[in-house]
Amino acid sequence: MDLAIFDLDETLICEDSTSLWLRWLVSQGFAPEEIIQQEKILMEQYHTGTLSIEEYMNTTLAPLAGMATMTVEGWVRRFIHRDIMPRVFPAARERIKWHQQRGDTVMIITASGDHLAVPIAERLGVHGALAIGVEVVDERYSGQTYGTMTYREGKVTRLSDWKALQQDQRFERTWAYSDSMNDLPLLAHADHAWVVNPNPLLLQEAQQRGWEVCNWAR
Repeated sequence: MDLAIFDLDETLICEDSTSLWLRWLVSQGFAPEEIIQQEKILMEQYHTGTLSIEEYMNTTLAPLAGMATMTVEGWVRRFIHRDIMPRVFPAARERIKWHQQRGDTVMIITASGDHLAVPIAERLGVHGALAIGVEVVDERYSGQTYGTMTYREGKVTRLSDWKALQQDQRFERTWAYSDSMNDLPLLAHADHAWVVNPNPLLLQEAQQRGWEVCNWAR
């Protein structure tokens, strides 16, 4: 059995899940409109490799601080139905199915919060998700995170920790799929690396390393 690890944003779906989530919150009146511009600036830092993931998460989790988990879970279900599922790349669905037919374990690994990633993984029918831990205190979101961030080298750390806990499973090979230069550590860690819709820098890296390149469209 192999393990297939998919990045979420711009890999399984054609946009960024947290950006979409904030736009949904604003559209429903649950977050101030200025948060969209704040997040846009932070995403520019992400694409240049200079992002503080702690700052990003503190900013994007602020609208949930003090909110009951049950309330947010209802919001997330509506959000995923409206804004995530229609944006899944058809080729990504096919690739997930291909791995599942082989008997592989399929996981999502993402720098999004687990309040979004885990239910998205459930809707996609995959095994689970490794995502940034979003703290809950007394059934309410605190607006804080916990644990190792699934970002850059943190993805490899979290993946290795997760694999070490799988006492009844030993994966022969690991496949990794991502669109982002920030995921170079994850791609380099895998036995089979696939880059999805790469920018010129990542394309050059993939060509030099002999990685598979695929172009997925909606």
